[in-house]
Amino acid sequence: MNFSKLKEFKYGWPVIISSTFGIGLGMSPLPFYTIGVFAIPLGKKFGWGMDTIMGGLTIFTLVALFASPAVGYVADKIGARKTALSSLLLFGLTFMAFNFNTGSPIIYYALWGVMALTGAGTLPMTWTRAINNWFNENRGLALGLSLLGTGIFGALAKLFAFSLIENHGWRTAYICVGLLPILIALPLAYFFFRDTDDPKVANKVARLRAEIPSHRQTTKSGLTVAQALKDWRFWLLAFCFILISFAVGGPIPNLERLLSSKGFDTGDAVILASAIGYAVLIGRLVGGYLLDRFWAPAVAFVLLSIPALSCYILQGADLTYTNALIAVVILGFGAGVEYDLMAYLVSRYFGMKNYAAIYGFLYGFFACGAGFGPVIFGKYFASTGSYDTILGYAMIAFLVGSFPLLLLGKYRKFDIELNEVETS
Repeated sequence: MNFSKLKEFKYGWPVIISSTFGIGLGMSPLPFYTIGVFAIPLGKKFGWGMDTIMGGLTIFTLVALFASPAVGYVADKIGARKTALSSLLLFGLTFMAFNFNTGSPIIYYALWGVMALTGAGTLPMTWTRAINNWFNENRGLALGLSLLGTGIFGALAKLFAFSLIENHGWRTAYICVGLLPILIALPLAYFFFRDTDDPKVANKVARLRAEIPSHRQTTKSGLTVAQALKDWRFWLLAFCFILISFAVGGPIPNLERLLSSKGFDTGDAVILASAIGYAVLIGRLVGGYLLDRFWAPAVAFVLLSIPALSCYILQGADLTYTNALIAVVILGFGAGVEYDLMAYLVSRYFGMKNYAAIYGFLYGFFACGAGFGPVIFGKYFASTGSYDTILGYAMIAFLVGSFPLLLLGKYRKFDIELNEVETS
């Protein structure tokens, strides 16, 4: 590594810190990592099956399909800071409201819909907009660092929720988990999260661009949303992210039940499932480092096809603790690459002019796979008593979803004045 090129971190570290907590305690990881823990007490209390509980993710996905591009458009217009601050507060309050459920699936599903709407501003598209503007030469590593929160806080939130449920009940757990973005992420974002167009950091940005001239062309150049939607690369990415997010997102919320079906007790299942968060952390760092040094689609193809092996291992009839841990770690490593990759590819192939809105549209496709995946996994288990068949489909999805990324071609360069596009 050439440490002389790390001067970007001298200026952009506050944005990385605030983004790490904002993303990690936002809508991207918390609902997905904790739903499997809440599923057990909800099932016992209200007699709901896994398909009913995971059905909340279906509503979540449908609302997110419309909310993510709309909020992305808002972030591009009014700024990432205002969008993130308001969304953190509303997301936390909505998560806390789950404790009021009295057994009505309608209320349960309605809260998932409200959470997708109010929490969309906590998604990576908002935070990575600022990250991409502060970093150019080390963009991949900066994105990886900012997205570490999903792995760190995903694992900790799972264990935190489990401990609260065991000692104080699921209602208290919902309140305490919902307080995390309000008491931790919100203050950090208020003091440290500012994009490069914020007048309060104008002097810092001027010094950054004086030292690294390439930054002058990173914040306002790129495609419009209409141009992006007409581009075949957008639709290729949409296709790939649906399959990959299904393959990653389907097993993760079901891991506790999946491992229990293989003979592990609840405690071991939760501990094994929580290991995925630490694997995500490693995937973030390794993936981000590689994206800065190699062609991103090739990196993605390698790192996103390997998790097919985890699906194969989890299908085993006599699954040992060691093999289960290996499978979870591999799956988590793949999950650690996907968000970095989406943010990186959008910035390199579509530019920063309408980054958050374009990211939001792509996230809608990502949400389809991640949202419907757990439900489909749950339905297969409800009807067959096993996850083996659906794990086979996920294995295929990893392979079919990663290969087409190799067709993306060279990165684009955008002329900031004329908004012309050329490949490099």
